[in-house]
Amino acid sequence: MRSAVFVLACASLHAQWDRFRGPNGSGVSKEENLPAEFGPAKNVAWKVAVPFGRSSPVAAGGRIFLTAVDGGKLTTLAWDAASGRELWRRVLPRMREQPVYKANDAASPTPAAGPDAVYVFFPDSGLAAYSFDGKELWRHPLGPFDSFYGIASSPVFAGGSVYLLCEQASDSFLLAVDAKTGRQRWKTARPGGLDGWSSPVVHGERLLIFGTTRMEAFFLATGERDWWIPISSNGSLGTPVIFGETVIVAASGSDQPWMPTWDATLAKLDKNRDGRLSHEECKDEKDWFEHFGWVDSNHDRFLSGAEWNAARSLGAGEYGLLAIALGGKGRLPESAVRWRVKRGVPYVPAPLAYEGAIFMIKDGGLFTALDPATGAAVKQGRAPGAGGQYLASPVAADGKVYTVSEEGKFTVWKAGSWEPLASNDMGEECHATPAIANGRIFVRTRSSLYAFQARR
Repeated sequence: MRSAVFVLACASLHAQWDRFRGPNGSGVSKEENLPAEFGPAKNVAWKVAVPFGRSSPVAAGGRIFLTAVDGGKLTTLAWDAASGRELWRRVLPRMREQPVYKANDAASPTPAAGPDAVYVFFPDSGLAAYSFDGKELWRHPLGPFDSFYGIASSPVFAGGSVYLLCEQASDSFLLAVDAKTGRQRWKTARPGGLDGWSSPVVHGERLLIFGTTRMEAFFLATGERDWWIPISSNGSLGTPVIFGETVIVAASGSDQPWMPTWDATLAKLDKNRDGRLSHEECKDEKDWFEHFGWVDSNHDRFLSGAEWNAARSLGAGEYGLLAIALGGKGRLPESAVRWRVKRGVPYVPAPLAYEGAIFMIKDGGLFTALDPATGAAVKQGRAPGAGGQYLASPVAADGKVYTVSEEGKFTVWKAGSWEPLASNDMGEECHATPAIANGRIFVRTRSSLYAFQARR
């Protein structure tokens, strides 16, 4: 009898929102009776002030976990999910303070929860584990990382291990550590890996990885690569989604390189005619100068033709929203791509498989609902009054899909008809993906964490 109760308890726990984007990164919950209308003064179960960070909330063991940078300190926080009462906060030593691009920060990765512990990753420190009661269990130092934009992939718990993808300009790797001790189980180098921010998902005995230049599957137990297929993207951001025996991945890109040719750029900017471009020579280029540190892969503050052309080639070619058949060995044939859509593909938000459709939303509030069998558009439109940039990924439950712009404008959609049910304004920026658990939707804004609940 005890074992049956234990199994049911574990099943209930793992049904909660225990990692970035909830169960296996799907963005989908089985919760019901969720509010369509909410905001700072409507359907608020509780609200607490939080330090800034771009990580998303997770819900497990009756608690809400979040990471932040509080006065420069790498902080993990836990609240009681029912009341919003703060249970504990813990700080990890900051081993370094690497500068990152303005759209990122030192607390971008989202925590992951196991049956009795929460696992956090700060690029300026490494991995760490805490019990649900806040006891530090272990630390696993990592870094420094070679990433102009910053590391933002979130850890994943599965089968007694914690997995972490570290995509960077050089020496990218996939890591597995023992969830009880923090000791390394395996580490797989990923030559050719570049800056990327996607988080892994689990499929059977494999971990599925969306990298900047390829989609790959690795065995959970050994880290050995099973299969892979090349993809073009401007940087892997959205977490892949499993739909039956297909994995759906959004790889933003273009048919033509987004940067001008090296010869044209050199002729325009190379004032001293030395065949390279200095930081000073490029400072007036508004279209791309803020990305100078990314193109300058050897960090010498000069751009060479090789560096320019490597950056220019990214994202051009085999991009799009792809449906890839799961299975195979080694490099998959082109026929493994069941369909590909190049219009309406988001840059940051991940796709969503829900209620018989693949849903995606991109900057400007432009959405597309697709037939999962063919990729044909079922419906397209725009979120009313919620344009601007989108960083959070859509989530769904109770026949509703929730999307939120960086400005904090929520749109709630009716799944199936894809008509807007409600528009809600949080009144401040929202970078984090909402969590859904315990009959509530948890929303992190720039300065607050809310729990919203429908009136009963």
